[in-house]
Amino acid sequence: MVTDETIREQALDWAVRTGDPDFADWDAFTLWLERSPAHAPAYDRAAAAADEAAGLLQSAAPANDDIANDGYADDGPATGETPRPRRWIGSMLALALVALVSLGLWRQMAPDLYTVETAPGEMQVVALGSGSQMRLGGGSRVVLDHDDPRFASLEHGRALFSVRHDESDPFVVTAGANRIVDVGTVFEVRLDPEAFSVAVSEGAVQFDPDGQDVHVAAGQALRRTADGYRLADIDPAQVGEWAEGRLTFDAETLASVAQDLTRATGLRFAVDPASADRVVSGSILVAPVRQDPRSLGPLLSLQVRSQSGGWIIGAR
Repeated sequence: MVTDETIREQALDWAVRTGDPDFADWDAFTLWLERSPAHAPAYDRAAAAADEAAGLLQSAAPANDDIANDGYADDGPATGETPRPRRWIGSMLALALVALVSLGLWRQMAPDLYTVETAPGEMQVVALGSGSQMRLGGGSRVVLDHDDPRFASLEHGRALFSVRHDESDPFVVTAGANRIVDVGTVFEVRLDPEAFSVAVSEGAVQFDPDGQDVHVAAGQALRRTADGYRLADIDPAQVGEWAEGRLTFDAETLASVAQDLTRATGLRFAVDPASADRVVSGSILVAPVRQDPRSLGPLLSLQVRSQSGGWIIGAR
């Protein structure tokens, strides 16, 4: 698990490196940004700190008339020797000073980030201040900010938000590259390696307001599909029902079903490779499945078998 302090240090390193005119490793930098939704805002803050530090250094630097404009130093009386270039010494020193000063500023400017993570089968309720709260499902991780209770970054899993709406200070959730802005009160967000969705039971949210700008109202769900994003009507009662011990599947792949079952029950479910493309629909209670995973068979018309301490589900 990458700690918040590690992210801050990595961000500072990238801010200093990308500030070098000769920097060329943009592919590696882009990969680092995409690795976590917490990286981009951390980099922005580090870059701002580095710029401020550079400005402080420039304004504080004493005049030095002994150094010629061509970067060579006048070390005293002429000796007939070619003077040694010192430009690289100044550049390295400035870079080191910027890093050191930026580190101090960064620690002052950095957000007070913290993470909440649940194990499979576990659920946690987190108070977000001002009457808002979040329910984090099993096997999930979210990054929050003590200094900004109106922000949450879901790294994986699912979370149900009950938010006190404030038009002047909207609640913002990021999930991977996705950004959701609260326009109402109750909504859930799900993020998996191959799946993303946001569903609303009360009020509304605005998805990607600076891009696609999709309005998701109560009784609607926006899902990422192979063909893009799809907006569909749903029963508002299904939004966040996993927090009450029920799971509903609507033409879900068995891989997605297995992941949801693992998170909800704390048991390990996997998919028979021969049934990887199978989709199922249905609604189940979590508690009976936790007690007897074989009960999934008649409920979802699946084969369920025990294997290596876990459970394999597949088509009949």
